[in-house]
Amino acid sequence: MEEKGHLYWLRRKLPEQEVLEEMDLLLKEFNLHTVCDSALCPNRGECYKNKTATFMILGDICTRNCRFCAIEKREPLPLDPKEPYHLAQAAERLQLKYIVITSVTRDDLPDGGAEHFAQTIVELKSLLPHSAVEVLVPDFNGSEEALQKVIEVQPEVINHNLETVPRLYPLVRPKAVYSRSLELLRQVKIRSKNIITKSGIMVGLGEEKEEVVQLMRDLREVNCDILTIGQYLRPSPRHLAVEEYIPPDKFEEYGKIGRSLGFKYVVSAPLVRSSYQAREIWENISKR
Repeated sequence: MEEKGHLYWLRRKLPEQEVLEEMDLLLKEFNLHTVCDSALCPNRGECYKNKTATFMILGDICTRNCRFCAIEKREPLPLDPKEPYHLAQAAERLQLKYIVITSVTRDDLPDGGAEHFAQTIVELKSLLPHSAVEVLVPDFNGSEEALQKVIEVQPEVINHNLETVPRLYPLVRPKAVYSRSLELLRQVKIRSKNIITKSGIMVGLGEEKEEVVQLMRDLREVNCDILTIGQYLRPSPRHLAVEEYIPPDKFEEYGKIGRSLGFKYVVSAPLVRSSYQAREIWENISKR
């Protein structure tokens, strides 16, 4: 039998330089950012090769101090008013049928950037009326008014990641509140029956299996439709250390548990990230 080696399931081929350069030129042309680059996603080569990316709006500097994330943290720059339209132009250039948008957290803005999200969705639906839009939103500091701005323009999917179990919040994402994030997902379902909700977590930060299962139950209580589970990977020595590398069979077990609890779709594997295969998941649910 061929020797696969230690942690073989985390290996990825290096992205093709030509693919990276092509996407980089497009992003520079429209002055855009992707979370693929900013968060050092291990899947960016695969996604870029498939002519897709997860766009990141509101700039590339975050006001939160989450200890797992590679995105830069310092005083953010003013919003680019042309960003919504430029993003739509880039999506049109790539001929995207499914567009995923995330953002940095902007606690410095009165509405947390909700209006900017809404404008971006409007521009996309204007330029690409037959494409679907998924947004991965911050918690808007719990503002239901801000969240309503996003809901009103009807993206097909609203994602908000819990990231980890509540016990680890003070360590992993100290400025976030577990109950506040759950309430955001609950409010989406209360305010719009048409929008699919989604959340994601990382494992390997020191959580226990029982805590992960309880988190799944909490998400189902707020009618969350989709769950993604992936391995936490340390971006740099400045970030939290990996407590455990979870083997593939444990991810499969989490997936089975999630499906048994009633999620419409669960993606659970070491290199899964919250927007990984997002279009395929949405299409699968839509066909039902």
